Amino acid sequence: MKEKTVFVCSSCGTRALRWSGKCEQCEEWNTLEEQTVVSGKNNQPTQKAACKPVLFSDIKSTGLTRFKTDIGELDQVLGGGFVRGSVTLLSGDPGIGKSTLVLQFLSNLSKANTVLYFSGEESAYQVSMRAKRLGAREKNVLFASENDVDSILAMVEVEKPAMVVVDSIQTLQTSDVASSMGSVAQVRESAARLIPYAKAHNIAFVLIGHVTKEGNVAGPKTLEHLVDTVLYLEGDRYHTLRVLRGVKNRFGSTNEAGVFEMAEKGLIEVKNPSELFLAERTEGSTGSVVTAIMEGNRAFLLEVQALTTRTNFGYPKRTASGFDQRRLELLIAVLQKRARLKLEDQDVYVNVVGGFSIKEPAADVPVCLAVASSLLGRPIDDTTLAFGEVGLSGELRSVAQSSNRLKEAEKLGFKTVIVPSRTEVDFSGNAISSQSIADIVKKTLQ
Repeated sequence: MKEKTVFVCSSCGTRALRWSGKCEQCEEWNTLEEQTVVSGKNNQPTQKAACKPVLFSDIKSTGLTRFKTDIGELDQVLGGGFVRGSVTLLSGDPGIGKSTLVLQFLSNLSKANTVLYFSGEESAYQVSMRAKRLGAREKNVLFASENDVDSILAMVEVEKPAMVVVDSIQTLQTSDVASSMGSVAQVRESAARLIPYAKAHNIAFVLIGHVTKEGNVAGPKTLEHLVDTVLYLEGDRYHTLRVLRGVKNRFGSTNEAGVFEMAEKGLIEVKNPSELFLAERTEGSTGSVVTAIMEGNRAFLLEVQALTTRTNFGYPKRTASGFDQRRLELLIAVLQKRARLKLEDQDVYVNVVGGFSIKEPAADVPVCLAVASSLLGRPIDDTTLAFGEVGLSGELRSVAQSSNRLKEAEKLGFKTVIVPSRTEVDFSGNAISSQSIADIVKKTLQ
């Protein structure tokens, strides 16, 4: 056998014969890592028996067998629980609560099933201390501090558990690959060994993954394509709120979100996130507007805050937290051109309260109203909610699932809604609708 050195991109997995600063395939910088590849003696392809194709009509549907975790927010994101034979990738920042969430749902599942927990990062004593603090110690939870793929599969073969958790995929290694732990080749080969085993033996696997400084899953991008479900646990580690998002799910809806609050006893479900997000809102303050955003089929009410102040420099600042800054600059230009607001000498700051990040265009109208309210020094009524998209001509455009947003607003006692004119309004209170942002600003603030 011969050994040769290649350079593998940690972002897309492309191989190169020599190092360069940028990957030619994905054009990412400083992602090529050196690896040693062992070539076999016989490079001739071997013929394998071809499988016989079948018609879709001849395939019998047996339905999905799921494990209920008894954690409502997690089950909702998963589409009803973990599916037997599925592989789930759980990722998030360090210290965000991934291992805590795993111990909690393993404790619930172990009441009726045997589960295996492998950790390549922590010892049995460390995990036992956390489990004791969370009150998650169950007899059917088996633990092993192991990072060798062959040893893990051998233990799984003996114990035959219903679920296996690996913490984390970046700590696994196999002797078939001549590279260090955590390298692209090791992560890819380890996943390639675990995923077929899970499918063949109908065992649910949960792989915990690290993230890079950009917030992406560490390792090759193909890892996210290989697994069935990808979950992200997000939030500021210095605040208590955590949001679990499902960005990929072969057995359920994507873009679902579950909200948790970090406490001493672990992650606690937040049954009514809207009420929690608005709990500390100051009444009668300028630059504050409540909006309704959608995460999957759920509506969340969030407070959008804005602050304008005269700039001390020639070029005014535009800063946003939880909202796209480029979108903010676009909306400020629309307000200047269409609503005749003088913002050219004003620094503008926008914040979404609670650490939530808004990505949908329904937040355009509340952001514009919050900026206008702060500039004019006139507060918007505390029982008013607004949502809608703003175009470059200043026109208001309707957004999807407006009925769910209005139901959530009515449930929390809001009496007035500000919506685009084409929105179907089924609301018991007062509805203010218009075709332009200039008209909305005039009606509510001037």
